[in-house]
Amino acid sequence: MARFDRRQFLARVAAGVAASGLPLAAETLQAATTGPVRTAPGAIPASIAPPAFKPLPLGAVRPAGWLLRQMRIQADGLSGHLDEFWPDVAQSQWFGGTAEGWERAPYWLDGAIPLAWLLDDAPLKTRITSHVNYIITHQRSDGWFGPYPLDAVTRRYDLWAILLINKVLVQYHDATGDDRALQSSLRSMRAMLDGLDATPLYGWGRFRWFEGLVPALYAYERTGEPWLLELARKLRAQGVDFEAVMAADDVRAPTPRHGLWKWTKHVVNMGMATKAAALSWRIDQRPADRAFATRMIELLDQYHGQVTGMFSGDECLAGKNPLQGSELCAVVEYMYSLEHLTSVFGDGAFADRLERLAYNALPAAIAPDMWSHQYDQQVNQAQCTINPAAGWSTNGPESNLFGLEPNFGCCTSNMHQGWPKFAAHLWLLTPDDGLAAMALAPCQVHTALHGVPVTVAVDTDYPFRETVTLTVTAERATRFPLSVRIPGWAEGATVQVGSARAERVASGTMHRIDREWTGATDIAVRLPMRPIVTQRYNGAVAIERGPLVYSLRIGEEWTRVNTDKPHRELPHGDFEVRPTTPWNYGLVIDPARPAGGLRFTEQPVGARPFSPEGAGMVATVRARRLPNWTLQGGWAGEISLDDAAWADPNRPATEQPVEQVALIPYGCTNLRITEFPRVR
Repeated sequence: MARFDRRQFLARVAAGVAASGLPLAAETLQAATTGPVRTAPGAIPASIAPPAFKPLPLGAVRPAGWLLRQMRIQADGLSGHLDEFWPDVAQSQWFGGTAEGWERAPYWLDGAIPLAWLLDDAPLKTRITSHVNYIITHQRSDGWFGPYPLDAVTRRYDLWAILLINKVLVQYHDATGDDRALQSSLRSMRAMLDGLDATPLYGWGRFRWFEGLVPALYAYERTGEPWLLELARKLRAQGVDFEAVMAADDVRAPTPRHGLWKWTKHVVNMGMATKAAALSWRIDQRPADRAFATRMIELLDQYHGQVTGMFSGDECLAGKNPLQGSELCAVVEYMYSLEHLTSVFGDGAFADRLERLAYNALPAAIAPDMWSHQYDQQVNQAQCTINPAAGWSTNGPESNLFGLEPNFGCCTSNMHQGWPKFAAHLWLLTPDDGLAAMALAPCQVHTALHGVPVTVAVDTDYPFRETVTLTVTAERATRFPLSVRIPGWAEGATVQVGSARAERVASGTMHRIDREWTGATDIAVRLPMRPIVTQRYNGAVAIERGPLVYSLRIGEEWTRVNTDKPHRELPHGDFEVRPTTPWNYGLVIDPARPAGGLRFTEQPVGARPFSPEGAGMVATVRARRLPNWTLQGGWAGEISLDDAAWADPNRPATEQPVEQVALIPYGCTNLRITEFPRVR
């Protein structure tokens, strides 16, 4: 491995520091630049395991079609404007203000950076650059950032925010190539390595230690600095062992309503921790890490899984009841974890789950105009009101309002990463210098393979449609493999290259096309979506088709509340949502033959793709009203074991007539019933 010229490297760093106005001690420069570096761009040092599929540089994948519209809505909503009016970001200590100086501004940057650069949104990029410049230029000579106390022993500061800001800085470096961001992160991580002995991880940092591996591994791949792996191992040694956490009976049991808040049952910790084993595996390839990544998800599904692919947690793990909510922070963090799992292990099942979250749980918790969001979403959500009687595990009465900061402001600052990071990870690089379509959505990929510029345009209304067209354009003839993930549910899928005959391909596989590409070549992928009926909590049933879950379409009345509170002026207000049409239906359907009772009709995907009026697919099904199924404590009544017997032909369920009701994709709903009783 080639060694670098230390004097030249220090001169380059010093020049960058001088240009930024950042004070930096000479001894800090020396400490941050010891050891060998890799000189080949993109090379991964041999002492860590390469991922099965490598992420493309941020910005190489750009959204198109409905995904572009969705992300544009996001940038025009809270995500693109939070730093202009919300004090916790706009006046953050990270940016020179006097407000919170911990996680909220870094959280916002973590989603706003990929959003701005994937959209090439000039005003947002300009503001973000100003914020990042402030952070870098106010880093202290000891490597710590401005909000970190001078004496962290007597005035404690949970290192979670430092782990997070370093992740932000390397992402900014990936987007812009600004070397100051990488060097700033290196100085911070060096300070952390030395400081962990005096102030070991505690609190949130102890439970989120693995987030520190994201910037450490990124920097190691680009510098080869051995102390970065020492830092990674020290973080792991001081952090929580999630194998031990998941082995405990307590974490498998639902948290009682109004129960005890616990670190080990906190839903966001769990969403983040699903990637811990993958990140750790890259350091020393322990077989147990590889096995545990899948096992942790299996356990969360078994005891707390929801039909959306998410697990419950409002705010602690809460079982499989469709009334117990899932926190929005946990949804976006679980998606980010699945992106890592897909990349590191290359298993398409992780991408199957990623799509399920992205197309169901993510949009359902954010208003269609993306100016408000929920803290908790429910699978069966008959209304959203200020509700002191709500049965959350540990959250408060406003937890499923659509608002600016319902219940608590962490989701207000953290929800922004969902769509941008998903878009950035749609395509990955394969180890043999090819491309892999890991998740499916309309987009464009721009990269160079074997020195040849290559573009892939993905034209589709998936997940609302079964067909995906890829157009591969190579500037000149070049050979490389292109792989397409075939979802596990897509029985009978076909792939057609150019004018060749369509080839039937196996579900749950990566279909590989290895050929010479020249000019423009179309690839037609068809993924048959057959409806299935799954049995859920206490015998209720849910309708699934492809990656989408379907819910009852309910009329809505939105009422603005909390008008006396500051920073609630429109459009970023708080809203209750109440039903204007009946919601208490049981389905007349045969789970063994669901296609006989369901009819799916394509609709244009709307300007707001995830809204009741913008739904790209509508299903109809026979149903009967259940007058005894009513609101209880402000929620849809719980479906009991007796309710499951409503399907018993010897017990008349209801005298109400059979109706045709409409179901739309779960992610397009604000109110919904998703798990239904069955009736005769």
